[in-house]
Amino acid sequence: MALSTDPTGPYRRMPLQAAGSVSVDFTSVGIGEALETATRWSEHSHPVHELLWNDVGSSTLRVGPRTWTVTPTIGLWLPAGTVHTAEAPAGTVYRATYFSLDSLSTTTAPQPPDEPSSVRITGLLRELLNRLSDQNLAPTSRRLTEAMVLDVLSPAPHQFLIHEPATPLLRPIADALLQNPADPRTLGDWARELTVSERTITRAFRAETGLGFTRWVGAVRIQRATSLLADGESLEDIAAAMGYRSPSAFGAAFRRHTGTTPSSLRR
Repeated sequence: MALSTDPTGPYRRMPLQAAGSVSVDFTSVGIGEALETATRWSEHSHPVHELLWNDVGSSTLRVGPRTWTVTPTIGLWLPAGTVHTAEAPAGTVYRATYFSLDSLSTTTAPQPPDEPSSVRITGLLRELLNRLSDQNLAPTSRRLTEAMVLDVLSPAPHQFLIHEPATPLLRPIADALLQNPADPRTLGDWARELTVSERTITRAFRAETGLGFTRWVGAVRIQRATSLLADGESLEDIAAAMGYRSPSAFGAAFRRHTGTTPSSLRR
């Protein structure tokens, strides 16, 4: 199976492959790499399922208008055939485990999500995935380990993703906040700047992203903060960078959006 047509370098061209379009000689296989330079992967898809996570640092993966964050504690399940791009800064150590379609169709374990989904990389799941990276693992042990992975694999309570709006009305807001999550402009400020009503902006955000303005801004800040947490930044610095008055205010907002504490996402 061709995982990449350009296996090194800062820009990697990858093939588009439909689910099951390529015959593979494995049920599961793990890979990993320490990136010496910032790296981008072109739009591509795999004929097999993929579970991504990082040993070090954070990276992003984009499917259409949706962008997920991947860290040592937050992985991403990607069903076979999902077209996506990815980016990772220098110093990232990424990991990926690929599962053949047959490995899922022949197991009695719970089936994974049928769409991209954030998953919590627990200590148990990490050890199981590490075991699948062992090329000398006996077939019986591999099948048992694959079933255990599927048994403990579940969507994270909070999906660490951003749905970027594309309409002309919302692009100025999205561009400003994605460039600077601490942008202090309120819904009222944006309404005056764009000469529309607050209700118009709120309705547009809900229609395109499923979130109102305030929730979307919070999601942007939480996603960026999650990357900074993975990079080892202090809570004080993260709170300031995201526009919060204090680490406690940041922690409260983080718990409100994700149901967990910032420190729980540090490896």
